[in-house]
Amino acid sequence: MSNLAIRHIAFLTPGNYDDADPRAGLEETLSLFEHGEALGFDSAWVRQRHLEPGVSSAAAFLAAASQRTSRIGLGTAVIQIGYENPFRLAEDLSLVDVLSGGRLNVGLSAGPPPFGKLLGERFFDADPASYDFSHARVARLARNLDGDWLGDADARISSAAGEHRPRLRPHAPGLRQRLWYGGGSLRSARWAAENGFHLLVGNLNTGEATDDFFVAQRHHIETFRSHWRGEGEPKVAVGRVIVPLDSADAATRRRYRDYAASRHERTLAPQGERRTLFTPDLVGTSAEIVERLAADPVLPLVDTLRLELPYNFSIADYRQLVADFAALIAPALGWRGDPSPGRGRVPAPPSVPAK
Repeated sequence: MSNLAIRHIAFLTPGNYDDADPRAGLEETLSLFEHGEALGFDSAWVRQRHLEPGVSSAAAFLAAASQRTSRIGLGTAVIQIGYENPFRLAEDLSLVDVLSGGRLNVGLSAGPPPFGKLLGERFFDADPASYDFSHARVARLARNLDGDWLGDADARISSAAGEHRPRLRPHAPGLRQRLWYGGGSLRSARWAAENGFHLLVGNLNTGEATDDFFVAQRHHIETFRSHWRGEGEPKVAVGRVIVPLDSADAATRRRYRDYAASRHERTLAPQGERRTLFTPDLVGTSAEIVERLAADPVLPLVDTLRLELPYNFSIADYRQLVADFAALIAPALGWRGDPSPGRGRVPAPPSVPAK
């Protein structure tokens, strides 16, 4: 048992599917959200991905998830704002939050769209150099979610639905306070804090004045907390790739270990011009993983531990990983689950002997 007191557990899934049958894969991911709710997870998050077999519209996917679940928080990490119109995205997110009963969490990042050059005129209406892809674009989204009236006090719009004072609709009170920023640098951590965005950090960040992943990430979180200017208490969610072996069969265990070994070299030194630092994947029995998490110097600084599910695993793998994590790892880190009757009770996964 560790001395940690993790209050909130989550998982982040890539939402993979087969190009030849995307509906089946999307249905599997929706079923994973239902499974996570049954296991007692506090929130379930999906990655937003473009031009690859993944969820290209987190808002559309989470609208569906809102109707398949009733309690679990729903999140997206992260929406790259360079692909989005800040007003239209705000409308979509507000609608999802209303449909979900106020369960939506929105992770965002700034910067130009990575595939903008490839898309060219399919995406851009003008010279790409004229677009603002800075943090200011993220701030525009936040201002739209505030729900302020548009125009002066007597401004009205008329349509077949009648006459109305204009503002973004539906307005989702509280959604503005559930915006998160995916920060991997000191600059982004400080901007998030000063603009009232909670902080998402994961298994990679920028090495600024250090080659030590954990030193860098602690510095980012400490910077965030010291510059907080938002409403209420600042929240930090940390993501780790965690692959418990406990209820996996022998062949699956070997595959999991091979996966982690294929990614280990990148953790040995900063990568690329931006000096990206990676932390090793946590693969092992639940007892081994708990021991490693208890020694993680970042976890005492955070509110939420997010299980980051690996890309390109099967739905059976994902269901096993989240079940082992919720039953065998999270309680050992101090997580107690939802105290409501019938909720947060985590059934132990079946034991599968090694072969």
